[in-house]
Amino acid sequence: MKRSKILISAFACHPSTSSGFEGEEKILGAGESVLGWNLVKQIGRRHDVWVITQRRNRKGVERAVSQGEMAGVQFHYTDFPGWPRSLWYHQVSLHFYYYFWQIRAYLLARRLHRRFRFDAAHHITFANYWMPSFIGAFLPIPFIWGPMGGGQRTPKGFLPEYPLSGKLEDLERGVSQWIGRKLLWSRQRCMKRARAILVCNQDTKVKFPAKYQGKIHFFPVTGIGIEDVAPASAIHASSGGLQVLTTGRLVFWKNFAESIKAFAVFSRDFPESRFTIVGEGPEGQRLHDLVTGLGVQDKVQFVPWLPQKELWAKMRASHIFLYPSLREGGGAVVIEAMASGLPVICLDSAGPGFHIQENWGIKIAPRNPEFAVTGMAEALGTLARDPDLRLRLSRASRQRAEEFYVWDRLGDRLQGFYAEALNEGDS
Repeated sequence: MKRSKILISAFACHPSTSSGFEGEEKILGAGESVLGWNLVKQIGRRHDVWVITQRRNRKGVERAVSQGEMAGVQFHYTDFPGWPRSLWYHQVSLHFYYYFWQIRAYLLARRLHRRFRFDAAHHITFANYWMPSFIGAFLPIPFIWGPMGGGQRTPKGFLPEYPLSGKLEDLERGVSQWIGRKLLWSRQRCMKRARAILVCNQDTKVKFPAKYQGKIHFFPVTGIGIEDVAPASAIHASSGGLQVLTTGRLVFWKNFAESIKAFAVFSRDFPESRFTIVGEGPEGQRLHDLVTGLGVQDKVQFVPWLPQKELWAKMRASHIFLYPSLREGGGAVVIEAMASGLPVICLDSAGPGFHIQENWGIKIAPRNPEFAVTGMAEALGTLARDPDLRLRLSRASRQRAEEFYVWDRLGDRLQGFYAEALNEGDS
């Protein structure tokens, strides 16, 4: 098979370590950076690859390359010199910087294209449907866009529960999406020029005009290494009090308050069960107060952030993963829980709603907080009363992770999109 020359735009692209990301690199978000790194690795299995990323990734990238990763992949770095470091610490200013960073990336891409004559360009990160790719819009070669999310919004029934800051953030998010969809000509050109548009959830898919739906494909923004999938022999029936687990940054839109309320209702009938919440964040104190107010402090444990391998060990010692996030685009921890053989209870919203089907989990319609609490409590009760059902869901969950979300399998699927894009005529 001929190895094509592929140019990749990956603003966030950094190898993970056992303790997460080092120093300032972590503010970009592990999910975006891991996505960029692993998809570059997969594309490099079959093609010659050049990657444009920001200079802040250079130390981690070069360390990994020196250890034998990414053989044959060429990295090129660009940034605006002298910009305030504080821009990277706030979501709005970071995305503002990123928009203008793409000007630098496009100018570098144009110089590289004159030298190497690429066969195609692929924009991977940042992965928001409402933010254009200047390389995709203006470089005159076939273009693949995504995978991306960003279309997910907080279900309306939950907005009254948000603090004022959360309501303002949700409003800002909606305005940004509207501006991107309606006013950015470069985004319109991206949609027109793209040979394939990859999205990670239905909420994002429906945001694209009908005339482009034919080239939109579902593709997750998260995956897992085959070595991180639990052995099939480790999935077996369990007895005793249920160990329920959740994890994530403790922020309002992750909706951990409703999961605590649901567990409190469930634990009245199953007092031997325990609920572990792994994570830290600004909502931590409020959640601790809620646990105390509900009188379940002896059944709910808060655990600070754990290294990845320790978190997976805790997952494999649990029975159910409870994840009530409201607008998660991807939901990497859902995939990790599935790979650990856990049935997942989640809201039927955005990324988790896309990942989970009835064969390996239970989804609750996100109508309003009261409905979600009741639904999650009933789902926990169903799994507690029926160990055979729990075992079937556990096995199916692990199997789904192995068959669909292992990075090498995602790379095989991605190659199918490349084959189609590269076989079409020039744009």
